[in-house]
This record gives sequence, C-alpha cells and structure tokens, in this order.
Amino acid sequence: MIRLIALISIGIVLSAKVYADDLLETTELSRRALSIPMALLDSEQKLGQFAAGRSLFNQMWVIAPSNDADIDGLGPLYNSISCLACHPGNGRGRAPDGPTEKMRSMLVRLSVPGENPFHSKPHPVYGGQLQEFAVSGVPSEGRAELHYEYSTITLSEGEKAILRKPSIQLVNPGYGDFGEVLTSARIGPALVGMGLIEMIDKQEIVSWQDPNDANADGISGRVNWIWDDIMQTRKIGRFGYKANIVSLDRQTANAFHEDLGLTSALFPDENCSAIQHDCQKAVSGGEPELTSEQLHAVNFYLKFLAVPAPRKPDNPKVIRGRAVFDEAACAACHRPQIRTQENTIPKAFADRLIAPYSDFLLHDMGEDLADNRPDNGATGTEWRTAPLWGIGLAEQVGDKVGYLHDGRATTLLEAILWHGGEGQKSRDAVINMPKSDRDALLEFLNSL
Repeated sequence: MIRLIALISIGIVLSAKVYADDLLETTELSRRALSIPMALLDSEQKLGQFAAGRSLFNQMWVIAPSNDADIDGLGPLYNSISCLACHPGNGRGRAPDGPTEKMRSMLVRLSVPGENPFHSKPHPVYGGQLQEFAVSGVPSEGRAELHYEYSTITLSEGEKAILRKPSIQLVNPGYGDFGEVLTSARIGPALVGMGLIEMIDKQEIVSWQDPNDANADGISGRVNWIWDDIMQTRKIGRFGYKANIVSLDRQTANAFHEDLGLTSALFPDENCSAIQHDCQKAVSGGEPELTSEQLHAVNFYLKFLAVPAPRKPDNPKVIRGRAVFDEAACAACHRPQIRTQENTIPKAFADRLIAPYSDFLLHDMGEDLADNRPDNGATGTEWRTAPLWGIGLAEQVGDKVGYLHDGRATTLLEAILWHGGEGQKSRDAVINMPKSDRDALLEFLNSL
C-alpha cells in the first residue's frame, strides 16, 4: 500500500484551496469562525433552514410540562441543557482541572467488564453514560471526579512539557454502589465538516486501512464496520472518538438522547434503566420529544457549517511546519486529502478533494491513552484518527479548550506527546527534532 506520505515526498504539495472553491469554506477569524454557513446556501430559504437549526442547537431545553411544548422534555436524566454547552461556538469542550470542578463540556461513558475485546455491555443500573443531573423528584445518577497525576517530559534543547494523566472516581451514587465498572471520559469535539465527512467515498477509507501492517511501517489502521439495524447491512463508522457511529443523523439523535434526555424516532425510549422507577414515571415532553423536523433542522445546520480555510499558506514557518508534519510521518494517519463520493446530496459535496487531516480509521494509540473499555467494535486502546481541520481556531472560539478524547492535553504539543502505539514514532520524532522544527510544526497545525 502506497501511503500519502510517499506521494507528498515526490512533489505533491497541499493547496490552500483543497476544497476546490470557496463554496464550502470560510475565512472568518472571530469567535464565530466555526459557526459560519457555507456560501453554497445562497437563498433565503436555505439560510432560514440553517438559522432554524442553529436556534435549536443553541436552545436551552426545559423540563416538561411547560408553556412551550416545542422545547420541553429535558431529562428525566441528563448532562446538559443545550448542545451549545458541550460544543461552545461549535468548538471543543474541556476537562475539569480537578475533582471539585464540575464537568461542563464533558461526559463519562460506562460499561461493565466482559470477555469481548470489541464490545461491552452498559451498566445494568446506570446505563451506558453517567447522567449527573435529573428533574425534580428523580435522583441523579451521581458525579464523576477527575483526578490528575502530573509528570514532566524533557524535549530537545532542554524544552520541558508538563503532562497530566486523568483518572475517574465515581461518587454520590444515586441508585446503589457502582460496583465494578469501566469508564471513559469524553469532551465535546469540534463539529465543522460533519456533512462532508458523511460524504467521503467509503472506498477511499477502505483502501487506506492496513490492519496487518503489510508495509511494515508500524501503522495498522482498520475500518470499524458497524451493523446498521435499519438498512440491515454493515457500514463504515465515521463519527465519534471510536468511529462507532455511521451517520450524522444517528450521531445527533444519540447526543440528544444521552446528553439531554430527549427521545426521538431513532431513540424512542427514555434513558432510564429498569430499576430507575422514578425516572420511568417522570412526565414526558411528547412521543417523541424531539420531532423529526427538529432533528432534520439540527442536522441541516451541522451539515452546512463552513470549514475554515487554511491560513498563512505562504508563511515560511508554516511551509516548514508542513514539511516537518510529513517528515515525522504524521500524514500516515492524519491524511491531508481525501475524496468525497461522486453522487451526493447536495451535489455541491460530490467528487471533492477535502482536507480533514484524518483517515477515519481506528488505530492502537498505546496504553497511556487507553481507556481499556471496548466500545462498539473498537478495543480499549483504539481511537479514530481525529480530524484536524479548524484545530488552529480552537482557542479563538473557546475561552479554554482541551485536546484528545478526554481533554487531558491543554495544548497541541501536549496532545502530540501523549501519542503512543502506532503514533509512538511520530511522537519520538517531535521530541528529538530541533526546537525550531517543533515550533514550525505547531505553527502549521495552528494554520489549519
């Protein structure tokens, strides 16, 4: 298998206009940089649909019954009252800095230990996700505290970085002792480009996998094939930190269900377990609480969020950083270019070269990043390659952000230094390269 890194080395240079034209991207640099509609929404009707979805995304949902049935149904168990709370400005969330700080844009997945290395069962009492809040008359499930162990790593030329490794402690159980439980903390990811990700040609993703490392480069990414109950077929997982969700529609509906407690046609049952009797008896906001029209509106909004255009492509430091990205083999997983399929809706998404900087494959990232929790086809050490487009605007959009799945990294450099497993060689290269090259690499990442 020929990897893109080899292609780059013989002269294919990335263009600042990978997206083919300006219909899909934005040059906005303000706090609204990740909230701009694509320019292809060129009619009042389309922009109206976008605005309707944005309104629902920003909406603070309320407990039923209320005077406005369109926005009630929050809970009975929930983590947040709006999508915006976990994805501020459509950007990244963050982890608490210690055990006394609440999780404002973070959640904790739960499951019980089992023998299957690829799948786990939800906790029989607390389900698949801890909900820290509840409506009146319903006990909340408890609280997760984040504790850190700090270490210092020395890089070339004496540069030092402080890393923090999180551990989770579940406290204040609302329904009895948690018992033996597997946990995985997740911050809200940035949301731009999701409509384009859904349109990537699946053969492009499949062709990039190398599960047995046939070319002996130390990288063995694989597709996470997910069974689609509706279509009765296997599909490629594209969304989620574990690449275990196949479509934008399901990703959005799942977030509404688990994070806000809102039912939909895809998730018609309240997120109450069999023994959470008060939860089961709570007043519903409708059947379903999130209508198909509302779900479609939010999906429309997310689908047509403009992707940030690369910045300062002619800057010598950015040019050098792009070369360092290649030399350190970062492009072997964070694939700079990938093509969308030929037939798409909308047609403007068809047959495009886009630059998400991901291969959308699962990779073993080593024990330091492992959550040791199997998750719908992914092992406890595997993670989907995180897309990098727009990452340089993360701190412009959010007041304080985190990197990696659990927000342990507070800077891009820290995120790189946590790479192990298939990313170990790239990490070591970054540690040992001249500081000027390391700075150039970060300048390049911040230009995306």
